[in-house]
Amino acid sequence: MANIKGQMKRNLQNEKRRLANAAFRSGLKSAIKDVETAVENNDKENAIIALSFASKKLDKSISKGISQKNYVARQKSRLAKLINGL
Repeated sequence: MANIKGQMKRNLQNEKRRLANAAFRSGLKSAIKDVETAVENNDKENAIIALSFASKKLDKSISKGISQKNYVARQKSRLAKLINGL
């Protein structure tokens, strides 16, 4: 544990951000999984709705610095390709 007051504060902030990022990342994975399960069930209408929500989450993950832009582009393309295959 740090003795310097500024470093103690920094450690608390980092832990708080780590937990927030982990929660967001979990929600992002759930949104992606929702699209995949809708495609498995051949439910195109729900898949399209889930894709728009997942795309929004993916775009937000770039601005938050959680995901890289190439990862996001790849996931959005992959999910759209799954839906177009229905």
